[in-house]
Amino acid sequence: MTSSSSSSSSASSASLSFVPRLVIAAPSSGSGKTTVATGLMAAFAARGLAVSPHKVGPDYIDPGYHALATGRVGRNLDAYMCGAELIGPLFLHGARGCDLAVVEGVMGLYDGASGEGELASTAQVAKLLRAPVVLVVDASSQARSVAALVHGFVSWDPEVRVGGVILNKVASDRHEEMLREALESVGVPVMGVLRRVPQVGVPSRHLGLVPVGERRGEALAAVAAMAAQVSAGCDLGALAGLARSAGALDCG
Repeated sequence: MTSSSSSSSSASSASLSFVPRLVIAAPSSGSGKTTVATGLMAAFAARGLAVSPHKVGPDYIDPGYHALATGRVGRNLDAYMCGAELIGPLFLHGARGCDLAVVEGVMGLYDGASGEGELASTAQVAKLLRAPVVLVVDASSQARSVAALVHGFVSWDPEVRVGGVILNKVASDRHEEMLREALESVGVPVMGVLRRVPQVGVPSRHLGLVPVGERRGEALAAVAAMAAQVSAGCDLGALAGLARSAGALDCG
């Protein structure tokens, strides 16, 4: 192999290992991860970007909504089922040719397989992907305490990089002002504020979300509503910039 072809091969490999990406996480289930992740996917796709959708864990319903949002297959990243060593290669395979990837987390950021430490947690996947985390916080019953909450999640594991916060269920301009003022001391930028509105979500029932195939019309309307809410309340430019700050993956 000549020097030029070797350089070309190295450049190609480097480009394949770098896909701008975000992991959307939360302190707990029910904070708004699905709304934000699906809304972001749809909002970026509407701006002409090829968006690669991913979901931490074995969930098969959320990826159906991700597929509606992006026009691409929603893919799972489950370190418990496939092993941590395959997370990077599987991600790169799914994200090949895309401009940006959005990974929706599972449960709370640090919640993993029971009794297995961080295994299969959103935090573990974020570290394996060298991806910045955006923390979605339900701020509906908080003011200054939001700073303590976010500080705890930022400092718990120094290897997890929380690069931004999206505040969900914010009641008013004054409420937003108090939350932003409190978070200034934490040093993590607020990249979005979603107001407390009638719930924007996917059709659900007592055992969980309804698969896309059963309620396609409702599902399409839900995705459109999530995209509109996220587009109006989030700084898409700042989020795209954060995605570009992800580290290159070395998958051997």
